[in-house]
Amino acid sequence: MKVHLTFDIEVWCNGWGNLDGEFPRCYPRYVYGRSKHGDYALPKTLEILDRHGVKGVFFVEPLFSARFGAEYLERIVRLIDDAGQEVQLHLHPEWTDEITPPVIADVARKRQHLNYYTREEQTALIGYGKKLLEAALGKPISAFRAGSYAANADTFAALASNGISVDASINGCYPISAPELVREYGAALPFQTLGVRAYPVSVFRDGFGRPRPAQVGACSLAELRQAIQAAAVGGWSDFVIVSHNFEMLKPGQSDPDFIVVRRFDALCRYLAANRNELPTGGFGVDVATCPNGRPATPRTTLLPTAWRVAEQLMRRIV
Repeated sequence: MKVHLTFDIEVWCNGWGNLDGEFPRCYPRYVYGRSKHGDYALPKTLEILDRHGVKGVFFVEPLFSARFGAEYLERIVRLIDDAGQEVQLHLHPEWTDEITPPVIADVARKRQHLNYYTREEQTALIGYGKKLLEAALGKPISAFRAGSYAANADTFAALASNGISVDASINGCYPISAPELVREYGAALPFQTLGVRAYPVSVFRDGFGRPRPAQVGACSLAELRQAIQAAAVGGWSDFVIVSHNFEMLKPGQSDPDFIVVRRFDALCRYLAANRNELPTGGFGVDVATCPNGRPATPRTTLLPTAWRVAEQLMRRIV
């Protein structure tokens, strides 16, 4: 079973009312996470991956750079590419009405989710984002993830129109995430539609029986390990994990959250130790399927979930 460690790389400015005032402070936090302990955003993520010889896929959001300048996107891309990791396209269309000249005609209001836009508008926005990112990277882009997992069937048509063959937007825990495609194909196995291969974010049932996406900052290490192992035993071909550039930082700060730092480091150590059975990397050219049809949802036991709850409490205190 292949494990896809994916990272959504985003820059935000604490709201939309003072972008120019907030950007000089927010950009270093989101990209570097500088503190007296070191740089715990992108640099630490890349260092941990490199130390363990683990490969990830970094979905980079480029629209912010149309507001502030291409050099800010280029710095992000160079960090990732120089570390030997894969760069792909992420899109938060909340930036659309901040771009001059406008990319699409209707920018009179801020529309948060990509699936709030028409197929034609999505095609234009994805094409524009792809152009920005490829110019910064100097390489073609082949994979995509919508911000907030807010894709729909029009998104897949827009991706195909822009020559993007892989989507990683679908998350079965989010009702806004391509519900029409989830009803038809499920949200566990990879599938192909409209010429695009979809790799949903992996979801497991925790010790309380509740569905939970496999996200580094929102699961205990034991939950992630048990979910990965259960999926492999169940015949899954791919397991998709999510993280972000700011997930090893305390909320609203540049100080590291050492509980998440240790968790991510241990996850990478586990994947490195099992690289023959659980290779990491990007998305392949073929959509593999479970030999038993739709697979069972991986489940974890109660103790790993209880530990996650305890860690969440500790993170609020420390």
